[in-house]
Amino acid sequence: MTILKRAALAVASAALVAATGGIAAAPAFASGGQPNQSCEDQPSRPGQAESAPGSAFDPAGTAGTHYAGQQPQNSTNAHSVSQYDVACAQVSSH
Repeated sequence: MTILKRAALAVASAALVAATGGIAAAPAFASGGQPNQSCEDQPSRPGQAESAPGSAFDPAGTAGTHYAGQQPQNSTNAHSVSQYDVACAQVSSH
């Protein structure tokens, strides 16, 4: 095997290892399903959005009162979760 072929094989092998390493290091919530994370359990809100009055991460703001599972029509659905939980799960993994 020539030196050029060995170098090409080494580069291809390194690229393959690097590409699959990112998949193995992916956070658990990337596999699908609900993240089972709560924004209240996290040390900070995504983008420090807790103080923005229209932000879903401001509990006293406009969107904070319409959070999934807190309205009476959602109380009968035990699986009612919000997509904001996904954002909170992602902020906790970074």
